[in-house]
Amino acid sequence: MKYSKEEVLERCNAMCKNTLMETLGIEFIDVSEDSIVARMPVTPRVHQPDGVLHGGASVALAESVGSAGALFFLSGVNVQIRGIEIAANHVKSVSSGFVYAKAKIIHKGRTTQLWQIPITNENDQLISQVKLTTITLRT
Repeated sequence: MKYSKEEVLERCNAMCKNTLMETLGIEFIDVSEDSIVARMPVTPRVHQPDGVLHGGASVALAESVGSAGALFFLSGVNVQIRGIEIAANHVKSVSSGFVYAKAKIIHKGRTTQLWQIPITNENDQLISQVKLTTITLRT
């Protein structure tokens, strides 16, 4: 990794300003050599009408953390990262607290990357399992 852990977290959280990530309350909280973690508060702001976490908010969290991982793990200088395919299986509902998305790279190609992103609750129970494919566009 080109940057220190603190630099990566600071830069990821700075990227959230004035974006959907800020609207959803997404915060990057940890990074290692092969993974990056963000959390999102589960409040009425991200609920579906029956009072549980909206699957779309989970998918937005997963794509945000996977794309940030691609940017930093691929030494993102003069590149743009785009999600090109995402699939999510929602297996448990949650209505409060935080959910955590941990993106781990499965395939680290120069152009495309494949990410595995489990989303868990505060008790480390699986909420959603997400697979994300990103593409790196050279600018």
